[in-house]
Amino acid sequence: MLKKHTLIGAAIALVLFTGSTLAAVSAEEVAKLGTTLTPFGAEKAGNAAGTIPAWTGGITQPPADYKTPGQHHPDPFAGDKPLFTITKANLDQYKANLTPGQIALFNTYPDTYQMPVYQTRRSGSAPQWVYDNTRKNAAAAKLLDGGNGFSDAYGGIPFPIPQSGVEALWNHIARYRGTYIVRRASEVAVQRNGSYSLVTSQQEALFKYYDPKGSFADLNNIMFYYLSFTKSPARLAGGAVLVHETLDQVKEQRQAWGYNAGQRRVRRAPNLAYDTPIAAADGLRTADDTDMFNGAPDRYDWKLLGKKEVYIPYNNYKVTSPDVKYDDLLKEGHLNPAYTRNELHRVWVVEGTLKGSARHIYSKRTLYLDEDSWQAAVVDQYDGRGELWRVSVAYLKNYYELPTTWSALDVFHDLQARRYYVQNLDNEESSTIDFSQPIPGDGYFKPAALRRRGTR
Repeated sequence: MLKKHTLIGAAIALVLFTGSTLAAVSAEEVAKLGTTLTPFGAEKAGNAAGTIPAWTGGITQPPADYKTPGQHHPDPFAGDKPLFTITKANLDQYKANLTPGQIALFNTYPDTYQMPVYQTRRSGSAPQWVYDNTRKNAAAAKLLDGGNGFSDAYGGIPFPIPQSGVEALWNHIARYRGTYIVRRASEVAVQRNGSYSLVTSQQEALFKYYDPKGSFADLNNIMFYYLSFTKSPARLAGGAVLVHETLDQVKEQRQAWGYNAGQRRVRRAPNLAYDTPIAAADGLRTADDTDMFNGAPDRYDWKLLGKKEVYIPYNNYKVTSPDVKYDDLLKEGHLNPAYTRNELHRVWVVEGTLKGSARHIYSKRTLYLDEDSWQAAVVDQYDGRGELWRVSVAYLKNYYELPTTWSALDVFHDLQARRYYVQNLDNEESSTIDFSQPIPGDGYFKPAALRRRGTR
């Protein structure tokens, strides 16, 4: 449990809210966006110790050696060297700036788990049109249905000056990740002995909420479409999943379909939500673990605990470098620390406690949201006994071709099983995520199209 004296959010006089009776953000507060606050609502100034610098705009253009869309990302900070490395031996020196989950990883793997810490570079950035929309959203966005959805926001962070935990959570769910993406990547469950078997798929997503030509009125409760076709191994090849992600999933639940290549049939997948285990993840990831957290927030009471300075993964270009092979990256218990990069950043701390009337395998989950991007960097998850069980870690980097800060790899640790699961591996692919493809129409993501494409 985070102690109040370790939080630095008291300086901004946050009140803890659990639901929907919230005061609107004042015009004076909105005016701070772009002045004392960044366009996304982070503190523009650095910290008093000088270990976190001021935000000066982040990465505004790709490095010179980035040439074509879909190219693996050259590291703009390749010359940086670690300032120090946190290990089990010196852990006590740094505990104040770590999450309980991070500390647990040191204790679980005392001989091998390390965190190389680098100079903090506030590289987070986004297009100007996203900043402009975020400012409009700050004055207009409203929670709906007790926080299960929101209205009157579009094309930007909905609540850049959050008044509650659920507003901060929505900022993560609705953060900017481009409009249409195409990528081929692998996911893998790494066993206790370090063995693994890749599952590779072609993935596409259309973020309707960030269509520059659209509006909130055009959404019809659809935030994005997601489509994935399994390419290997052979026993799974041809299978597909299609998701229509709704904004308010209590009002209208997520719509999902699966295509079975052997049966050549498309079937509804009505239970792809909450704590439903994901089959390909070997029991290490639930449906709402994906993307650190996704879906309906209604089973938890969410509190905004303030801000904390935490060493989080940031500017992680090495972990997806084509020069790094999977065998070198995927080690027993965790990723090879030699390829990871951590920096000291301010994070919003959001705590979700399972409602007494609700069911979920996690009794509590604590999210640590990067203040510059609203991306969850670390999530600590607790079992029904209140014991820390799982730790999710997003290895962030700036996709400077957009630009946006998003995860390079998502890693899901099960502390009890001593196994972990990794999503979005593409080091050994010929290309990486491509944001430049023409945006398809909605019909491209219909169930009928799923079968046609699955038979190719």
